[in-house]
Amino acid sequence: MGLKTFIAKRIVYMLILLWLVLTVNFIIFNLMPGDPIMQYISRLSGKMDEARLEQIKKHFGLDKPLHERYYVYTLNLLTWNFGDSYYSGSITVTMKDKLSRTLELMGLATIITILLGILLGMVTAYKRGGATDTALVTGSLLTYSVPIFWLGWIVLYIFAVQLKWFPACGLYPNSWAIPGNWPTNIFEYIFGRLYHLFLPTVTLILFSVGGWILLTRACVLENMTEDYVVTARAKGLTERTVLLKHVLKNASLPIITSVALSFAFMIGGAIITETVFSYEGMGRWTWLAIGQTDIPVLSAIFYVSAIAVILANFIADLLYGVIDPRIRYG
Repeated sequence: MGLKTFIAKRIVYMLILLWLVLTVNFIIFNLMPGDPIMQYISRLSGKMDEARLEQIKKHFGLDKPLHERYYVYTLNLLTWNFGDSYYSGSITVTMKDKLSRTLELMGLATIITILLGILLGMVTAYKRGGATDTALVTGSLLTYSVPIFWLGWIVLYIFAVQLKWFPACGLYPNSWAIPGNWPTNIFEYIFGRLYHLFLPTVTLILFSVGGWILLTRACVLENMTEDYVVTARAKGLTERTVLLKHVLKNASLPIITSVALSFAFMIGGAIITETVFSYEGMGRWTWLAIGQTDIPVLSAIFYVSAIAVILANFIADLLYGVIDPRIRYG
């Protein structure tokens, strides 16, 4: 089986998986207890008569039989027509805004976390059994095991409440909301955004970096006793060259999978962290949609997140053959 055949089969597999995701999502949201329309109506003001109720059901497509709703639901998601939220209007328009903010936060935190975690993981593997290894492993287990909302509260209390070095919430300085005060200098804009991104980014890094340290350490240690490592050292190669060009390359397959999935999960945002810092991204939007039983929003978010995970797995499979020459597609 050549590369083209492999890609073709993977595309067919992804299409089948996508159909299963759509079907499962449709079933789950239709089997949920309670009536979301009645909850929506309870928040509306004004008189509610039978005619208006039917109008609302027709607007959200709930006046059709189940099989017709399934067809319309599948067609709409496949064409990226997410419809309207019960509370916030067009889902597509809102998602573009929320997604851009989440990618700023999650992208920055994920890149720093991965690079820092892999670097420190290699250090702990190289210095295994020593004080550095013990300190980093213990710290990783500690930060990775505590609840992230607790970490967020500690970071907020120290840097926002006590020291007052950083803002506790918000996307940008309050002065920018005044007409005419929006920055025209790109560097001023970047600094203002990074200033407000600092605390949630630090929280995400503290919580996640431990997992990357432990994963990299385990993968590197598993390969450090292989024969090719002994041979490389016997040739007189430096320990840095052995670690980077030989050990890490052969130990990178599980890391590649985790990296791909980490970038895929960025789409869904950080629900708890965004809620703690009142950051208006995909995570906080998901949390509000859960509390409001906003089914159209949840359905769209889960669909986009599922596509990201499916594509990330596909990219990881392709990268395996690039990183490890022992893997062949035919």
